[in-house]
Amino acid sequence: MADPAAATSTIADPASQIGDPTSITGLPSGVTIPTAIPGSTIITLASTTITIASSSIDLSPEQSSEAAQLSGGENVTDYLGSVGSCLMPGAMPIVIENSTTWAEKGCLPGFYCANNTANSLPQYCPPTPSCEISRLAGGTCPPQGWYEPTLCNAGYFCPPGGKEQIECPPGSFCRHGSTEATKCGIGSWCPAKAVRDTNLIPLGFLLLLDVVLIVATIWHKARSKHKKGKQGKGLSEKMPWAVPATRNFARGPGYRQLDEEQYPGFTDNDLPMESNIRALNRRPTGFQELGATEAEFIDDFRNTDAEEKTDLHLFVQSLSKCLGATKFGLSFEFQDLGFKPPKSNKPILADVSGTINAGSLWGVMGASGAGKSTFVNVLMGKTAHTGGVTKVNGVAGKISKYKKIIGYVPQDDIVLPELTVRENILHSARIRLPSNWSDSEIQHHVDILISCLQLSHVQDSLVGSTAAPVISGGQRKRVSIGMELAAAPMALFLDEPTSGLDATAAASIMATLKALSRLGMTIVTIIHQPRQEIFESLDSLVLLGAGRMIYCGPEDNIQPHLESLGFQFPDHTNPADVMGDIIAGEGRHYKPKGDASVQGLIDHWATRQKDPASLNKHMSTISVAETNSLSATVKQRGAPWYKQIWFCYRRSILQQYRMKSSFFFELGIGALAGFLIGLAELNSKGQNFRGIFNDPYEMLSSSIDFASVPQMSLLVGLSIGLTASAPGVRIFGEEKLVYWREAAAGHNRFAYYIGKVLSTIPRMVLANFHFTTMFMLLTTPVIGWFPAFTANLLYFYCIYGLASCISMVTRREDGPLLAVMMSLIVGVLNGMSPTLKKVRSWHIVWIWRASPGTWLAEAYFTENITPLATIYRIQDARDALGYLLNKFSDDLLMLLVIGTALRIFAFLGLRFMWRAKQR
Repeated sequence: MADPAAATSTIADPASQIGDPTSITGLPSGVTIPTAIPGSTIITLASTTITIASSSIDLSPEQSSEAAQLSGGENVTDYLGSVGSCLMPGAMPIVIENSTTWAEKGCLPGFYCANNTANSLPQYCPPTPSCEISRLAGGTCPPQGWYEPTLCNAGYFCPPGGKEQIECPPGSFCRHGSTEATKCGIGSWCPAKAVRDTNLIPLGFLLLLDVVLIVATIWHKARSKHKKGKQGKGLSEKMPWAVPATRNFARGPGYRQLDEEQYPGFTDNDLPMESNIRALNRRPTGFQELGATEAEFIDDFRNTDAEEKTDLHLFVQSLSKCLGATKFGLSFEFQDLGFKPPKSNKPILADVSGTINAGSLWGVMGASGAGKSTFVNVLMGKTAHTGGVTKVNGVAGKISKYKKIIGYVPQDDIVLPELTVRENILHSARIRLPSNWSDSEIQHHVDILISCLQLSHVQDSLVGSTAAPVISGGQRKRVSIGMELAAAPMALFLDEPTSGLDATAAASIMATLKALSRLGMTIVTIIHQPRQEIFESLDSLVLLGAGRMIYCGPEDNIQPHLESLGFQFPDHTNPADVMGDIIAGEGRHYKPKGDASVQGLIDHWATRQKDPASLNKHMSTISVAETNSLSATVKQRGAPWYKQIWFCYRRSILQQYRMKSSFFFELGIGALAGFLIGLAELNSKGQNFRGIFNDPYEMLSSSIDFASVPQMSLLVGLSIGLTASAPGVRIFGEEKLVYWREAAAGHNRFAYYIGKVLSTIPRMVLANFHFTTMFMLLTTPVIGWFPAFTANLLYFYCIYGLASCISMVTRREDGPLLAVMMSLIVGVLNGMSPTLKKVRSWHIVWIWRASPGTWLAEAYFTENITPLATIYRIQDARDALGYLLNKFSDDLLMLLVIGTALRIFAFLGLRFMWRAKQR
């Protein structure tokens, strides 16, 4: 448009050119042409100025040129004379407001009616070609007649009456159709003629938050590095001979003489050879203090002076306090025990009978497929038996009710890699120890246990994963055992605790188990191919073959038992290897003649067990008082559910803190997504809706735009889905093994899940803050910042709930991809295309209403459209799309309901799927 100050063409006495309206025929009913033009009126529309004076009309060069083109090159005076009050040649104006409505309402709010009076009512004139193109494209153009109203321009406001169009002052903003300047918020950038409120306060908070997070991360890393260096220096000062393995002790200045008083056994002529150093490091401590000469250790530990009590004494004292007696073990009896899978015709276990006495270390051995794991699972109640009877301390019943005092260490070390050694053990202790213990007592119990397990020097080290280990395999196994011992169990079952360990680490683990059995605990472990020292450390054996019992009794009787059957043990061989070959069906090497099959061993043992003396030999008798005491011990175990929620929440927050890279990545993705969507909406300048003007100005309307707001909500939904779906799966899906282990140990399942859910709220809030800030900064839609933040946060809540559902039913590897796909689906089902109106005709609108994307779009539609009701007929948009208006609170409530329902479904899946693994 031309500059208002540009040169103008002048038409003399335009009133005389309009002519006599009575001489014009064919006018529509009710349409009149004024006989005079009011004098001295100035119309200012955008950058075009039309001045109507008593004797002249001033047009800008552009208008003069357009008028000349439309008139076919005729004189502009003749052109205006031919059109009356419209710019188009030959066009007749249509009065769009009669004198009655004008007197009642005047110019509609948000419109500019500079020349209109009771004698010059608002009119509609057919637009020029260029104006028609602009209107069809959704733009605006100057009035097409002297009495045609126009929408108040963006950057200006038109007070009631429509006679003035005032420039928006600094500190305020004016959208299209503003009747007054709207004050910008504190911290907003609003220059003169601003069309939107660019609030910079959220951006400032965002930058400050990110700076604090970055500085805190750098400080934490520097502090950790300094602490590790200090610890390494202290270790070298305490152990001057602990030099790198590549250094040669016999040469160079690195050799330092050892003090015989500090290191007994070394003389001035002795070198600290590797074997001697190992001997020092392997000096019996902790549980290994319990040697053969301490048979009466448990009976006299109370008589030891407090100053002389070792960690072992303190641990036994803690167990006594927890269990209420010095008898710490459970005895198990099983008669004709059997198990057959539901879809199998062949039983895995059959006719297995025997007794496992309290306070002993038992080894369960057999060939692959012999039923070892099934036997242990049935014995401890993880799998329900299909035949026979099991008893605990002589009392028959479901063993699962004793799960709080029975520990189970799986073959794979299921520990949280983001936590330290002490944190893993402490969490188990807080959840499973008696509810009347104070936190200081629990902390003391854990400290003693860590010391007895010889883990004190690594207690503040992260456990790490098997793919990226931090501590050794033997230490990791002791952590797994320590998590069960922290609960002070009366029986401990272990599935191949030496698997994957070197000989030294395996021997150390078995020594620890041996010491625990000497304290009175019942230890049952599955052993596969043990070396001789480990085999001889076992008190008793359960040997299985083809799901049947081969032997159940003391370890030192197995060789005589097999020799009595004709098997020969070669000299200088490992008896465990010979026995393993025999029970695996390779006995012919050791018995040249006779029956050397596994079935023969089974039949012989079955015949022996039929002896009545043998049946009653190991029957245990438990008093009523001991039975009642055991029941009371079980009832008091475990923290209350609300405390367990708090412990699980703290643990999950700590995990997320340790996974800072993933957290920062999510924040960055959220900010980037908001920025990109903001760029996509930047050209709209906050004007995301165009409708039909209110009656009677409908004819002045530009091309409608009902879809921009649903499209904007679609982009928001898709961006949040891509940002939150993968992290949601990772938080819930990568810990199913941990959940199964803890559920089987008696942890409250509801507390675990609620703790995880609550721990995601800070993550969602921060990710949403980054997203919403960048999105609102560039888009500046009509919806306010806090309503948009709340709606986006609830959509984050729904996506995290959806991701948790997916993580329960899929493998960990497939979860992120499926979660992203599902978030795209629920985002697309937002009622934009096809519209809700259309799907209602298909009678499947419930599918769209079940999607959180629809409720998000409806919330955005209400908040962006309702404030424009004074200008547009917003009910037309409502009817065309099918959204409901003025239901913003209901929309937010439905987002909350859907997100909560998804979490309920996820918990039900977590609770009732894979139930066998939670026993």
